[in-house]
Amino acid sequence: MDKQLPKPEIIMQRLSLLALAVLLAILTSLLGVYLVRVSDPYVKTVLSLPGDPVMGHAIFQMNCAGCHGLQAQGRVGPSLDGISKRRSRVSLIDQVTSGKTPPMPQFQPSAQEMADMLTYLEKL
Repeated sequence: MDKQLPKPEIIMQRLSLLALAVLLAILTSLLGVYLVRVSDPYVKTVLSLPGDPVMGHAIFQMNCAGCHGLQAQGRVGPSLDGISKRRSRVSLIDQVTSGKTPPMPQFQPSAQEMADMLTYLEKL
């Protein structure tokens, strides 16, 4: 019995559908992680508070400048210039509070301190 192979158009269509399915699965997973983080009471509180960039700068100077530099230009830790354009507020909260990226230590500021620091970082 002679089997015919699928036409190239059909193969491409199936590959396109598979790629779309994989992309949707990845996006759904990322959205789920984001929603879990946003539903965290600490994160919700931080995001609801207005921040004071002057206070945020002071908190940064006391806790972060040793590694990120006095003006967040980078030293041991990376430069944070324009960080709010590269990372979401939720991602920044997670980075600061988790210390997931060694050698960054875990830091648990109050919700208001975190809101202040986010506002400061957005000014960089």
